[in-house]
Amino acid sequence: MSSDNRIPRLLGVMFLIVFVASMLGGSLLNASIGSGSISDNLVNISNNLTLMRISILVELVTSIGIVVLAVLLYVVLQKQNKNIALVALGWWIAEAIILAVSKINAFSLLSLSKEYIEAGSPDSSYFQTLGTLFHGADRSGYNIHMLFFGLGAILFYYLFYKSRYIPRLLSAWGLISVSLVFIGMLVTFLFDITIWVIFYPYIPFEIAIGIWLLVRGISYKKT
Repeated sequence: MSSDNRIPRLLGVMFLIVFVASMLGGSLLNASIGSGSISDNLVNISNNLTLMRISILVELVTSIGIVVLAVLLYVVLQKQNKNIALVALGWWIAEAIILAVSKINAFSLLSLSKEYIEAGSPDSSYFQTLGTLFHGADRSGYNIHMLFFGLGAILFYYLFYKSRYIPRLLSAWGLISVSLVFIGMLVTFLFDITIWVIFYPYIPFEIAIGIWLLVRGISYKKT
C-alpha cells in the first residue's frame, strides 16, 4: 500500500463502518420500539431494554464515525477547495452532534417504559404524553441530522467530482443521489411526508465508494 493511499483507503473503511453502523442502529431501534400506538411502543421497549440500549450505543458509535469520516474527507479534499471542504466538515460535525444529542430522548424512553409497566400500563396518562414527546424528539433529531448530512455530502461529493480522485461517474452518482436525499429530508421536515423511493439510489453508493476507496484508493493524477 503506498503512503499516498493510506488515508484514502482508511476513508473507504470508515465509509463502510459508518454505513453499517447507521443501518444497524436504525434497524435495532425500530425493532425495540415496534409499531402501533405510543402505549404499544412503551410496552415493546420495556420488553426489549437491552436491544434498545444497544441501538443507542450503535448510534453513538455512528456519531463518532461521522466525525472521523468528515475529518478524513477534509484531509483528502481540502486541496481542491479548502473553504468548501471546511464548510462541509462543519456540517458533518454538526450532524454528528445532533445525532448524539437526540439519543438522550431515546435513552429517556428506557426509564419511562419501565415506569409505565410498573404503573400497570394505564390507558390514558402522562406516560403517553411523555412517550410521544421523547419519541417525537428522537425522530425529529434524526431528520435534522440528515439535513446537515445532505448539506455536507453535497459539498464533499462536488469536490470529489471536481478532483477526479475517483471515477466521475461514481462521484456524480453520489452528488445526484445525496441531493435527492436532501430534498427528501427537506420535504419530510417541512410537510411531514416521507418519500422513501428517493433514498434508494444513495444506499448502494456508500457501499460502492467505500469498496472503491478501500481497494483502489484515489488517483492523484487528473485524467
